[in-house]
Amino acid sequence: MKRFWPTFRDYALIVAGSLVQAIGLRLFLVPAELASGGISGIAQLIHHYTAWPIGLMVFIGNVPLFILGWRLLGGRRFVLRTITAVAAYSLFVDLLVVLPFFPANGITSDLVLNSLYGAVVSGIGYGLVYRAQGTSGGSDILARILNRWRGVPMTQSYLITDTLVILAAGFVFSWSKALYALITLYVSGLVVDTTMEGAGTVRTAMIVSDHCEEVSRRILGEMERGATILEGTGAYTGERRPVLYCVISRSEVQQLKTIVHEADPCAFMVIGVAHEALGEGFQPLKK
Repeated sequence: MKRFWPTFRDYALIVAGSLVQAIGLRLFLVPAELASGGISGIAQLIHHYTAWPIGLMVFIGNVPLFILGWRLLGGRRFVLRTITAVAAYSLFVDLLVVLPFFPANGITSDLVLNSLYGAVVSGIGYGLVYRAQGTSGGSDILARILNRWRGVPMTQSYLITDTLVILAAGFVFSWSKALYALITLYVSGLVVDTTMEGAGTVRTAMIVSDHCEEVSRRILGEMERGATILEGTGAYTGERRPVLYCVISRSEVQQLKTIVHEADPCAFMVIGVAHEALGEGFQPLKK
């Protein structure tokens, strides 16, 4: 059971993420005529003229990309997770609107609320799928193919495909709605990052001081944080100097500054941002 649990958990996350994505699309984006990027956005545009099921079109549009992904992007593991994500998403998109309790016309007509909440809900769904080592198909597959086949950066591939869809949405819906759709794409990207990496952003500090031992002693005693003393060499002077490295929470930054200033007012300190800290004193390190 322990051997299969990680795989089961990943597929459960993929299905849950696909459901959340579908809710974001059906509850906020489709009623407000805000085109999402990739295949889903193209399906929205076609649905506007034909009333064909959006979920079915999403699945059909991904079939040729499945084939290319199988050949170019890692074979069975990649395709199984991608098919699961796309199939679940397509099913939920078409299933939600036939449920008697689901508000098919949305819950608000405010474009700002629809664009922001659509971005947040969809971003959480995408983030859950990515955390489970899956992809949502469409732009994800195309971006990876262009990156491996032609060396096109993935961010540039996403920008090209999503921009073309939003540009088409400007002609189909309206240019004001296309601008709101751009906001949705941007905010959803931020939410995806937060969902994948967590909200527990931490701070890293590197301190160059002649009193590293005193600083480290106070960090250990007063802050109850670990620290590592590294060996450094000044590029200009060529002198060997210790460099203190430690990881702290955001709320502890001012306390660390005070300790360093009191121990050595002439110290040099750089504070950086880390998305995640795993191990003693922070989140447990898991697979």
